[in-house]
Amino acid sequence: MAVKAVQVVINGQTHTLTYNATTKKYEATITAPSTSSYNQNGHYYNVKVKATDEAGNSVTKDATDATLGSSLQLKVKEKVAPVISITAPSSSAKLTNNKPVIKWTVTDTDSGVNPSTIKLIIDSQTITTGITKTQSGKNYTCSYTPTTALSDGTHIIKVSASDYDGNVATQKSVTFTVDTVPPELSVSAPVDNLVTNQSSLVVKGTTNDVTSSPVTLTIKLNGGTEQAVEVGSDGSFTKTLTLVTGENTIVITAKDGAGKTSTVTKKVVLDQTAPVIQSVTISPNPVNAGATYTISVEVTD
Repeated sequence: MAVKAVQVVINGQTHTLTYNATTKKYEATITAPSTSSYNQNGHYYNVKVKATDEAGNSVTKDATDATLGSSLQLKVKEKVAPVISITAPSSSAKLTNNKPVIKWTVTDTDSGVNPSTIKLIIDSQTITTGITKTQSGKNYTCSYTPTTALSDGTHIIKVSASDYDGNVATQKSVTFTVDTVPPELSVSAPVDNLVTNQSSLVVKGTTNDVTSSPVTLTIKLNGGTEQAVEVGSDGSFTKTLTLVTGENTIVITAKDGAGKTSTVTKKVVLDQTAPVIQSVTISPNPVNAGATYTISVEVTD
C-alpha cells in the first residue's frame, strides 16, 4: 500500500508533510516555537510523527522511541540576552560606609537566567563566594556585602550574566566613592573666648576634603539660622558676622560630598560698655616734695 499522509505534531501544532520526489522524503518547512525549549521537559520540544497508508494503517513515533527518539527532540534557543540592572550603589554615589551592600537584578523572559554565570567584580577582584542569589521565576535578585572594608576613594563594580541558552548580557558597571573621613576644617579667626568691643567680627579659615570635594560650609550665630558661606577654590573662606552684646556662640560646620561633617565652635564676648570710676583717693594729700604717696581708684565694669 502507498503512504497516504505524514503529519508531525510539535508544541501542539499539527503540520502535514509533502512528498519530495527528488529526496524521496516527506518534508515541510516549519517555523520554530517562539520560546526556548530549555524549560520543556528534557530541554526539548517533543516531535510526534504519524504516518498513515491508504488502507488506514498508521504508526506514530516520538521522542520516547528507542530507535528514533533522539531524532525527534527539537531544541530551540532564544536569541535575547538577559538584562542586568545595578540598584545599589547608584552611579557616582558618595558613601560613608566602607562595606556597602551591592544590589542588582538579572532578568530574562525566556530560557531564564543561569545563576552559575552571575559574576561580580569589585575593582579588579572577581567575587566567587558570598553572593546572595534569590530566584523569582526566571529572574534573580542578588546582593553582596564586602567582607573587607573598601579603601577611601573611587571604586568600580561590574556585573555579568548569561541565560540558559548561552546569551550573554551586556555587562553593567557603576562607579562610586567611599569616604569615611570628615573634611578638614581650620578656623584661624576669631580666637576662642575673644573679648572685643567691635560688633563686626570676621570669621575666616580653610576647609578641604581629599575624597569628596567640594565642601559646603555653614555658620550659625547664637543658635540662629545657618548661613551659607562661599568656599574658594583654594578652600579658604571669610564671613562677617554682627555680634550681640554679651557672649556669642559661633558654630562653623563643613560638610563633604559624602555627608561627613566637621564642626568648630568659637565663643566671643562683645563688651561695648566702658568701665565706671567710682572713687579716687590720694594719701597723703598734700604730700611733701620728693615723698611718696598712694593713689587708690575704685573702678567697676
